Amino acid sequence: MASIRFIHSADLHLGSPFSGMKGLGTEQWKQLQHSTLKAFERLISYTLETHPDFLLIVGDIYDGEDRNLRAQHRFQQGMEQLHDAGIPVFLSHGNHDHLSGGAASFELPPNVHVFQDSVENISLEVSGQTVSIAGFSYGRRHVTESMIEHYPDKETGIVQIGMLHGSEESDTEHAVYAPFRKEQLLAKNYDYWALGHIHKRQQLSADPPIVYPGNLQGRHRKESGPKGFYDVVLTDGHAELEFIAAEAVRFERIAIDCSGVQHMNELFSIIKEQLETQDAEALVCDLELQSPDDSTLLMLEDIPQAELVYAMREALSEQQRFVHISSVQLDKGNLTAELSPFGKQLADRLQDWEAGDWKEALKELYNHPKSGRFLPQLNDGLQSELQMEAVAKIRKMMALEDQR
Repeated sequence: MASIRFIHSADLHLGSPFSGMKGLGTEQWKQLQHSTLKAFERLISYTLETHPDFLLIVGDIYDGEDRNLRAQHRFQQGMEQLHDAGIPVFLSHGNHDHLSGGAASFELPPNVHVFQDSVENISLEVSGQTVSIAGFSYGRRHVTESMIEHYPDKETGIVQIGMLHGSEESDTEHAVYAPFRKEQLLAKNYDYWALGHIHKRQQLSADPPIVYPGNLQGRHRKESGPKGFYDVVLTDGHAELEFIAAEAVRFERIAIDCSGVQHMNELFSIIKEQLETQDAEALVCDLELQSPDDSTLLMLEDIPQAELVYAMREALSEQQRFVHISSVQLDKGNLTAELSPFGKQLADRLQDWEAGDWKEALKELYNHPKSGRFLPQLNDGLQSELQMEAVAKIRKMMALEDQR
């Protein structure tokens, strides 16, 4: 049996607004705003250069149901390039860009098959073999029912691939859409399950592969590390997967060993050296100062975090590439033992806050007739930033108070 080769991508989120980011220079902000489109261009370029048998895009092509016009145009241009090269594309819409949202403004070329809101099974011939691809698009934003029972069983003698934008029933970290159990997917006997919706790259099964490629471009600190897609080769029931990085800007959390540091110039030098080891083209990073001893704490205790971050950004301004310090935190593990029981309870309580808790706490500020219109959108990125800063403030203030 000849090999079948395809690209598995998901969660492009073209047109992401990156609201909640602050402290960026003008050029850095432009580069960040353009990053989802740049990552998409890299996906298209790689596909054109390597010419796979087909390309899969498993949901959330656009960041919102209004489908940003510029993002739509760039996507349509990319599909036209693949059409000219004779590369089929199979795509589904997810919870962010569901079919009930804004109507598409650009017609896609005939090489692109868009799944509708019920499961379809589309077949094509690849090197004399029949390949069937099953999938569906979200007809509305919230698809909470399981869709697995609507997927056909594999037929004898064909290669069967499933596309599914959804999450495991047991997932407690994300909103559960189109829920499934791994056992249900395995029972279908498919050769490959191409998943989307979860932005963390992971493989739920190796044989057969059940794979989340993660999103194409990180959008905040929770989406750290390399982002991209998979180049997949199927041969006689065996799969080979190669991850291809595509992100234009990488979000990263970087640990800095600051034990024995007594002066700020020492700390800045260590940070510069550590950042030079990062291979990212552009970097937005949270720094975690680990192993602080008494001399380090004494040096940092009276410096506001905002001033420390600003000074570090200025020290890195001569860097040739885009490097942005988003936050600086003391290692929480070192300070947890020094907290009083009340301080620990307060910090742990904040760690468990969800979107509704933050909205309730900040509603007077956001509803203020003068100040409210100047505040950034209270999205996941900003909530995470507020949470980290609040918990770090509690830990630092109470731990240092106990030392006095």
